[in-house]
Amino acid sequence: MNNENEGTNTINNDDVISTLNGLIEICKDGQDGFKDAAEGIERSDLKKTFYEFSQQRSEFVGVLQATVRSLGGDPEKTGSFAGVVHRGWIDLKSAITGKDEGAILNECERGEDYAKDAYTEALKTNLPANVADIVSQQSHAILAAHNRIKSLRNEEGAKTANN
Repeated sequence: MNNENEGTNTINNDDVISTLNGLIEICKDGQDGFKDAAEGIERSDLKKTFYEFSQQRSEFVGVLQATVRSLGGDPEKTGSFAGVVHRGWIDLKSAITGKDEGAILNECERGEDYAKDAYTEALKTNLPANVADIVSQQSHAILAAHNRIKSLRNEEGAKTANN
């Protein structure tokens, strides 16, 4: 016997696609932001970390776009307007401060705060289980990236304070 209520707790397909497209924009913003940060910093370990996070976000975008396609939707291909503003601020700040590592780390952490919040909000919706699993896995990775950047920022702050 079929359960008549089966699936009624999940949001409709268009809302799922819209939620995923929002996450695609945020991941594209992060991909571009981390790439810009990597190019605007001298320290090779930070450069490598930022490029790795940029690549990770690129992979997230690919998975999310494929998921949107599998739901019959048209996946987002660009970042958000807010992301453009955010990336521009990183460029401006690094130019003004002589590629100040602390300022770049602060901006990357701010971007990750935004991504973290967006994923948290997405997970509060009743996404279908397979989609929720993808979003949850990416959310954990974004939280780990956020914590890594925060740790690097705190180390940078401690170095600066001790000099």
